[in-house]
Amino acid sequence: MRDYASFYKNLTSSIRQSPLALSLLATFNRSVTKLMYLLYPLLLGYISLNSPNQLLIYILVPGLTFLLVTIIRKVINQARPYEKWSIQPIMTKDTVGQSMPSRHVFSATMISMCFLSFNICLGLVLLILSATLAICRVLGGVHYPKDVIAGMLIGILAGLVLIIS
Repeated sequence: MRDYASFYKNLTSSIRQSPLALSLLATFNRSVTKLMYLLYPLLLGYISLNSPNQLLIYILVPGLTFLLVTIIRKVINQARPYEKWSIQPIMTKDTVGQSMPSRHVFSATMISMCFLSFNICLGLVLLILSATLAICRVLGGVHYPKDVIAGMLIGILAGLVLIIS
């Protein structure tokens, strides 16, 4: 993108004018992140009680893919939008680099896919929350759209490994 600063300014101008919208964006980002990290151990507990032979794959696939995403981020080391462009992000974050792919969005999507393999309705609701989290990360100014799309795609692909196994 030639002028991400203008794009971001236009994208967030109405949100910046509303204290309620700003608060909702920050609250949603924090809440969905915490919800996903709370749900995953609960799912592992459910699996250990009901399908113990599948527990290892539900630990290894997300864990190894998380490690892979972390390595990819370090290798690419893409600057975040607030580092490269003259923008004031809505969400405060002081991390430098490692923007691509979004690990928050990957993790939420991966956890959603884990649930999808056990309960389609709950999995779909969580995938919608993951997509909304992706939008929040872009609106917040901490990721580019391609970062969150990549994180979501990696999470979906890794999740498909669980579904077909």
